[in-house]
Amino acid sequence: MFLTKQHLVTARTLGVAIVATLGLSACATYSDEFAGINSRLDQLDTRVQSAAQSAESANQSARQANQRLDQMESRVQQLEAAPRRVPRG
Repeated sequence: MFLTKQHLVTARTLGVAIVATLGLSACATYSDEFAGINSRLDQLDTRVQSAAQSAESANQSARQANQRLDQMESRVQQLEAAPRRVPRG
């Protein structure tokens, strides 16, 4: 009976060791996956920042174009409001 209890204790200890080993190896796997995910997030962040810069540049160009159009519209209105010339002849 003593050998059976000793075997049971050994089996329990071995079982705990196996479970602990599997648990630690799973953590290492998740660590690698998290590193991959973080890398992808960094790449996406870089792309988003680049897109935001491009959008800001396009916005500034659009503002400049609108200012030029406003200036042209003012000039066109002045020309339309001017008295018509009478043709010679």
